[in-house]
Amino acid sequence: MTIFSKKKKVAIILIAVLAVIILTIILIPKLLFTDYNGRPVTGKYAIAQTETIFIDSSRIETFEKDGSFREVPAHFYFPENYLAENGEKSLHSLPLVVFSHGAFGYYQSNTSTYMELASNGYVVVSLDHPYHSFFTKDSKGKTITVDPTFIRTAMSVGNDPEAEYSEEEIYEITSVWMDLRMEDMNFVVDTLKEAAAGNYGDSWYFAKDEEKTKEAVSLIDTTKIGLMGHSLGGATAVTVGRRDDIGAVVDLDGTMLGEELGVENGVPVINTEPYTTPLLCITNEPHHMEAAEAGKLSYSYANNVILNNADEGFETYVVGSEHMDFTDLPLFSPFLANLLGKGEVDAAYCIDTTNALVRDFFNCYLKGEGTFTVQESY
Repeated sequence: MTIFSKKKKVAIILIAVLAVIILTIILIPKLLFTDYNGRPVTGKYAIAQTETIFIDSSRIETFEKDGSFREVPAHFYFPENYLAENGEKSLHSLPLVVFSHGAFGYYQSNTSTYMELASNGYVVVSLDHPYHSFFTKDSKGKTITVDPTFIRTAMSVGNDPEAEYSEEEIYEITSVWMDLRMEDMNFVVDTLKEAAAGNYGDSWYFAKDEEKTKEAVSLIDTTKIGLMGHSLGGATAVTVGRRDDIGAVVDLDGTMLGEELGVENGVPVINTEPYTTPLLCITNEPHHMEAAEAGKLSYSYANNVILNNADEGFETYVVGSEHMDFTDLPLFSPFLANLLGKGEVDAAYCIDTTNALVRDFFNCYLKGEGTFTVQESY
């Protein structure tokens, strides 16, 4: 068994300890959360926010038994008053970036990233994946918390040393997770493209600010779409990013499980089709070192295969970082971050570095501004 064992591979994308402390979060928020006002942004635009819920009438919600349709809450960040200040010429002029959170995460996990992008002239849409999300609300106002079975399975697969799973069993479990999330992201991208063309249909539930939401949509240039995500969300972005209409993808410390096609003789079968969408992977230091060791040992690790087969693939890591350093969690809840995977790196430095790389990458590949390069590490 290599250091990149099947358990360690899944543990990279799962922070299952969060399930144990949900009740604590509810009961003692003042202990867990600091006053967090985000990070300074570099762009010139003030930032507006709004939200909606997308209802996918082609899918029944499998986590419920009432026959209801799958719902995907979405939260928009975009330049405030951009249309009023720039007139008709600003219609359909801004790139779109769609974000997917990690396992047990939620839409605000990378708020500083969304704000940095929006201040620089992007429409950012951050999704909640209900029942994978820490918590969200449906169109009836009901609070939806993370599914207990999902928690138990993730804890067992990723962290229980007594639980023995074969590669085949892990693939069967994680492929279900990936299918759900990829269907969510594909649906949202398709729905946004239709709406930007003026076709809203019946998939939209406007929780509030319908006019503001439609203003955000009217700014989207659907020829310039980027995807990104953290952890399991990064994996989602990578595989959905194979679409022809996606211009750039960012994976924040996610193992690319959607690129596993099956298992043969106990070894994952990885998609070897060339990855033609520009791809940026930012990883924590142990993850980077383990992937490098897997390469030396010829272990079939998805991230290595995809980056090796990418037309334009970039990988870097932040020295002293751990998994949660690529979210805002260490800044608004150091207590939780230390429990869930906080490295020695300064939290503000890590997220600011991450956000700058993300901004520059999307500026290059969605806006056509300059060239993009990365250091081996930061």
